[in-house]
Amino acid sequence: MKLQHLLRASLLASAVAAALPALAATEQAKSSTAVLFQGFHWNSANGQLYGDLQAKASDLKNLGITHVWFPPPSDAGSREGYLPRQLNKLDSNYGNEAALTAAISALNGQGIHSVADVVINHRIGTTNWGDFTNPTWGCNAVVNSDEWTGKCGNADSGDGYAAARDLDHSQIVVQNDIKTWLSSRLKGVGFKGIRYDYSKGYAPGYAALYHDAMNPSFCVGEVWTDLNFNNVDGHRQLLVNFVDGTAGKCGVFDFTTKGLLNQALSYNEYGRLRDGSGKPAGGIGWWAQKMVTFVDNHDTGPSESCGVGQNHWPVPCDKVMQGYAYVLTHPGIPSVYYAHAYNWGLKGAIKAILDVRKEQGLSSTSAVAIQRAEQGLYAAIVDGKVAMKIGPNDWNPGAGWTLRTSGNQYAVWSKSAGGGGCTSVPVAFSIANASTVSGQRLYVVGNQTSLGNWTPANGYALTAQGSGSNATWSGTANLPPATATQYKYVKWNGSSATWESNQATASGNREFTTPACGGSATRSDGSFRF
Repeated sequence: MKLQHLLRASLLASAVAAALPALAATEQAKSSTAVLFQGFHWNSANGQLYGDLQAKASDLKNLGITHVWFPPPSDAGSREGYLPRQLNKLDSNYGNEAALTAAISALNGQGIHSVADVVINHRIGTTNWGDFTNPTWGCNAVVNSDEWTGKCGNADSGDGYAAARDLDHSQIVVQNDIKTWLSSRLKGVGFKGIRYDYSKGYAPGYAALYHDAMNPSFCVGEVWTDLNFNNVDGHRQLLVNFVDGTAGKCGVFDFTTKGLLNQALSYNEYGRLRDGSGKPAGGIGWWAQKMVTFVDNHDTGPSESCGVGQNHWPVPCDKVMQGYAYVLTHPGIPSVYYAHAYNWGLKGAIKAILDVRKEQGLSSTSAVAIQRAEQGLYAAIVDGKVAMKIGPNDWNPGAGWTLRTSGNQYAVWSKSAGGGGCTSVPVAFSIANASTVSGQRLYVVGNQTSLGNWTPANGYALTAQGSGSNATWSGTANLPPATATQYKYVKWNGSSATWESNQATASGNREFTTPACGGSATRSDGSFRF
């Protein structure tokens, strides 16, 4: 399934462009330097939010924000706006339409695009379960599996939602009214982006349909499902499926990375942040360009202070900045949560990392070379020019780097002015119990030039440390810095090779990432694998 996705991903951009030449590319369709700001928390519906965001427009620009995600803008039956009632009425508990328009205009004046929280999986009636007005729909707008006895629509194309009426997006009247709401009402007040709520509730093809009606500059869906830590790939496949279902037009929040960060930060299990191929284990390890990363949001985390708010799936409160040190240096489009920046007093610490991201040109497609991922420590070098670590254990990238910012169990570096780079780092290899015979030597053979590029005759020759068929063989090779490396030990007599059997890795090879410039590594690999 992953291979099929990778093939699709390489074709999607050209296919979509050919089919829809009039549509502009979203941030999710390019190597994006965007930073999303969630402009509210669970307790923001106090009638003053829009005025607050308007006043903060220049401050958000200074912070490095390019897009602001607003809460649901329409009239609703719930304080927070997630039970929409009259879609076309843009007065809510966050403020009235005039205040909304003024806030969006102020942000636009700072070059910041506004993203609407689009809740279209479900809706409530004006006075009862299903009397929909503004726009007016009949019982066929409700799927036939809904709890309402009056429903008369077709089958649901996604998961149900018991708190409101599940909408039947196969109905043309529903489609047309939602498209008009997006393209006229929301776009009319200045919205330029879409955040789809509860995206697992309807087929992603409908998200693509509504995307085309609005032609947004930013499009992301919420696909929040249970994460089984024994099947992480299955979880991130669901993220990829949504993106594929929109023909690549919309990205998705990286809930896989979110869950792995929760586990790593709660239990020091930082090894969970690297997958079997040596890449980031979340959605960003498969399709970073389409992922929007985050530490917490209005549902998963607290609001004004630790313990206040939803708290459905929070990062430990004292480790929030470790989360930001990860998402703000890694690929994907990162997001910053209002509560963390303005209620928790973390704006300065967040800005320090965002400044490095912008200065060094990190993007949604930046390359990650993971240096360490183990109990108590995760460290990585991104695009060869930003290094970071999180966790209680010490690590640094070595000579040629400048510490830019640090805090409780996190640090971020950038390459020092004037270079300080290198072309190689020393890596010591050792292996024993190979049962060699006369004329055989042990070689390290792998995917680097100095390891022969998988050709035994050109591999790195080790030296026997003693005598006998099971002696230890060792040696130190010079390998490229911060590079994912795969290799095997090979017995070679000058004409024929005896390879190790496969390892318990995705590739079947021994795998690691070489250290950054100034560092070194030791690969004490135990016994030759038969």
